[in-house]
Amino acid sequence: MAERSTAAVDVADNSDDQSLTAQADQSTADGVAKNQEQETDSDAAQENTETGIDGSGKMPPLELHSGHKLARRYRLEECVTRLDGFSSWRAVDEKLRRAVGVHILPADHSRARSVLASARSSALLSDPRFVQVLDAVEENDVVYVVHEWLPDATELTALLAAGPLEVYDAYQMVSQISSAMAAAHREGLAHLRLNPNAVLRTSTGQWRIRGLAVNAALRGVSSDTPQRTDTESIGALLYAALTQRWPYESDAYGLSGLPKDIGLIPPDQVRAGVHRGLSELAMRALVNDGATASRHESPCTTPEELVKAIGEMPRIRPPEPAFTTPPEYQRTTYQQGTYGRPAPHPGVTQPVPTPPPPLQSRTGKALKWAVSALLIAALGLGSWQLADALIGQGNNADDTDKTQTTDEGDKGGNKPKPAEPLTIQGAQEYVAKGGAQSPGNVANTYDGDSSTYWRTKSFLDGPEMNPAYKPGVGIVYDLGTEQTVESSSIDLRYTGDHTTITLYATDSVGSSTPISSMEKLGSVTTTGDKAAVKVGKPVKTRYVLVWLTAMPMAPGDSYSASGYKQAITDLKFTG
Repeated sequence: MAERSTAAVDVADNSDDQSLTAQADQSTADGVAKNQEQETDSDAAQENTETGIDGSGKMPPLELHSGHKLARRYRLEECVTRLDGFSSWRAVDEKLRRAVGVHILPADHSRARSVLASARSSALLSDPRFVQVLDAVEENDVVYVVHEWLPDATELTALLAAGPLEVYDAYQMVSQISSAMAAAHREGLAHLRLNPNAVLRTSTGQWRIRGLAVNAALRGVSSDTPQRTDTESIGALLYAALTQRWPYESDAYGLSGLPKDIGLIPPDQVRAGVHRGLSELAMRALVNDGATASRHESPCTTPEELVKAIGEMPRIRPPEPAFTTPPEYQRTTYQQGTYGRPAPHPGVTQPVPTPPPPLQSRTGKALKWAVSALLIAALGLGSWQLADALIGQGNNADDTDKTQTTDEGDKGGNKPKPAEPLTIQGAQEYVAKGGAQSPGNVANTYDGDSSTYWRTKSFLDGPEMNPAYKPGVGIVYDLGTEQTVESSSIDLRYTGDHTTITLYATDSVGSSTPISSMEKLGSVTTTGDKAAVKVGKPVKTRYVLVWLTAMPMAPGDSYSASGYKQAITDLKFTG
């Protein structure tokens, strides 16, 4: 993936940037090609009209060059774009030794105040689904915004250049983007420039959004209906992902527009094989632009409504892994019985080997008589042993009662002890990565009240949790003293998909001990509301971690939105 396509905020080209674009598309010293965002001339003209900046009114760009340092820390490496008085760079944070992106504009630029305000507001969101703003500073008559640089991510533009997305990928994209934007709007933030260049897919399959609020501020874009604007943009992204066409007449982002004078037709009429539910969802998001929603369903005017509509759809599962059929087994010449023989000459008939004669010779007859004698002797010996066994059974008949009494006594002495419940003295939530889930409610899992519970947060991906963000969630239980743990019974709140639970023996009630150094006791996967984990080999331990790594899809409630989540109502250990 090209590094430039992973900068935190997208950038635009215009007719004045031809030489810069040609430079940016060449390979850099590290051998990674750079790709700039491509926009239509009409888009650029529309932005200039909205912002009130024409060719004569543009502010001159800052005199910056590769190697220039900001705050004696950020070393500029390569200019990505230069537009409307601001410039965007790939840079290096020499203090933390990592790649970053930087937007730079003069402090007296007409948009400098709004860019600073937007960047600082975006930085406060701290949502991992957005490319993060790291710094926003004004110094030495310069305003600059520092953001993440994701070298392992790929723009949606580049993905669509190869063809439409698979159904599951398109479903994941619109689900994650809609949920992220719904969260942003709840905090009062809008994007207003949500296009294929602003959407990235990381190497772990996660979708991230760059340029929240900042992209629009850099270009002076605003909207009286920000939620509706972002919702239509999500609909356009889904439309493009399903059809590899831009849902308007003009070409944009490397995609061909729709034919003129036919209007906005549903994706399943543009390309065969498009998923019907996703096609209708795209139209419901784009209905604000004059489309007609399929089956008379109401349009979606906010990202929150899109999230709700996605939750009402049947879940689209990932495709089954494809296995190639192994080639047919070929017998070797050795197995065919020709090893060591000369290759036959063409046209020469090979002689058929003569089978060995039957045992009619004097030696053969002697061998047959010997075998017959052995069989007769074996039958006689077997008959004698059978008779001896029957006689012995009769002699031992008087000892039957004594034998039965002895056996019953032995069985009673070796009877295993029944499993007993173990008392839980305390518990604490285990946090391997990220934030805690509901640490104040861990005691609800062993209070004996099934109406109380400990719950997780609602996650976008599932059923398996993504190790890049959250490898799992769970609780460490303290049994007071070392106890032999044999099993655990767990009552759950949500059913569906599958829930995977694993027990580990650990050395403390805290989160300092990594999972990799714990002893695994047992694991189970269930689709119901109960789980029983049996320990393969009973282990003595004081602390037991109950670790969840997969959770079902559950509807929203008063605590969290719909997503992949789980809750434990009751838990018991036996030993």
